[in-house]
Amino acid sequence: MSTIVVFGGTGYTGGNVVREAASRGHQVIAVSRSQPKHSVPGVRYEVGKVEDVARRLVPGADVVVAALSPRGDMAGRLVDAYEELARLSAEAGARYLQVGGFSSLRPAPDQPRFVEGEIPEPYRAEALEGEATRVLLAQRAPEELDWVFVSPGGGYGSFAPGEPTGGYRVGGEIALFDAEGKSNVSGADFALAIVDEIDDPRHHREHISVAY
Repeated sequence: MSTIVVFGGTGYTGGNVVREAASRGHQVIAVSRSQPKHSVPGVRYEVGKVEDVARRLVPGADVVVAALSPRGDMAGRLVDAYEELARLSAEAGARYLQVGGFSSLRPAPDQPRFVEGEIPEPYRAEALEGEATRVLLAQRAPEELDWVFVSPGGGYGSFAPGEPTGGYRVGGEIALFDAEGKSNVSGADFALAIVDEIDDPRHHREHISVAY
């Protein structure tokens, strides 16, 4: 089993990843800015700023999952924080999975990414910062870092948790849509895809999408 450190481990995405990974017997360390309301048995919880905790925890990790949100006191700081996580992961020889947003995907091959078009103002700053973290990996990740940037479907989020189905599709940087033109994935199934990628690595230094 692997030692997996999840940054943002009490958030929506990170919390689901923590539960799925722990259920498979992995040694899981969840890092967050506050204690969880409900802890997962067997999971070690670490509270603190990512910059302070990372230097202590990443060197012992097999896998690092970055699932922070550019909100609150992390707004405007995500690129710097992720650059440090990527550097530390490379030095530790840890695999690095970074969760991004739907807007970093393209609607079709050779088309601009959604974030390059019209994004509603309430979501624009967050989308731009999320895209900047993708660019960080694509252009500045250490050469020895085995990274994956993972984008969920467009309807993904705590506002629409959905029901676990035990299934999902994985694509590249082109957004996935179902037969009805919808792009969704539940929180549990998105976490399932991430932990499946941890257990059976199939993508390396690339941007992937997960949806039904």
